[in-house]
Amino acid sequence: MKGRTRLIFYVLSVYVIVQFIWWGYHMIDLTQEVAVESQVISKRVAMIIGEGAVFLLILFVGIWQIHRSIRKDLKLTERQNNFLLSVTHELKTPLAASKLYVQTILKRDLSKEQTHQILQKAVEENDRLERMIDNILNASRLESKALVLSKEEIDLSQLIQHTIDRFSSITRSTNLTSTVDSNSFITADRLMLETILNNLIENALKYAGNNVPIEVYATTKNGITRFGVKDGGAGIPDQHHLDVFQKFYRIGNEDTRTQKGSGLGLYIVAELVRLHHWSISYKHNTPNGAHFSITTQHG
Repeated sequence: MKGRTRLIFYVLSVYVIVQFIWWGYHMIDLTQEVAVESQVISKRVAMIIGEGAVFLLILFVGIWQIHRSIRKDLKLTERQNNFLLSVTHELKTPLAASKLYVQTILKRDLSKEQTHQILQKAVEENDRLERMIDNILNASRLESKALVLSKEEIDLSQLIQHTIDRFSSITRSTNLTSTVDSNSFITADRLMLETILNNLIENALKYAGNNVPIEVYATTKNGITRFGVKDGGAGIPDQHHLDVFQKFYRIGNEDTRTQKGSGLGLYIVAELVRLHHWSISYKHNTPNGAHFSITTQHG
């Protein structure tokens, strides 16, 4: 239906423009005919043609703006459809895994150690499900401008180390490291800052690949604090550097994509950074990989 609406709009636009040009042609022809007979009529016709030209210019600009709006809406609709396909699968996966773990405990006579290991896996799946739901809720709150900052002074080195320890225990990865200045204190909303770090680390774990080093860093110099996440993966193609911060945006096709995700993580990071009046940028890591850098100032 949307494709049909767009086709009708373009057909009508072309018809209006062609008709307007045809009308202008006849006006010019008429001007030439009456120029000999009446100079006054000639001036009036010239004035009408001038006003018509301005109207035609405005019409072109309006059609171009509507065309841009239609393309933007179609892209957003496509991303929303991809999001629904992806998030439906991702919400079902941890639920199914948790159910399987519980059924295993109920149906088998396991030792206390085995039961503990399975329950730990079920908790990890629930944590994963909770993070996904939090991202969906945060995206909705950001859209409705319902998030309010509650700032406090935070020891960034402690928060980063705590976050790394938690991810290391969940993923059992030894590739997560940190390089943090001991004097890296910032004033921020703690929950939002935790969400920023969680999403950046999860993004690196998801897309960098297995056994790839991931570094979380923070430096403070001359009252300016910079922190972020670097990885040694494939990185992001140049044409997608800015797009990755858009809502629902994911590189590739949803039908053939192998990486999990909802397209909300980096969007939420960028919006939370904006709420703090900080800045975020993507850079190529050296020698390879992705590097997301956030710059802020004290206070």
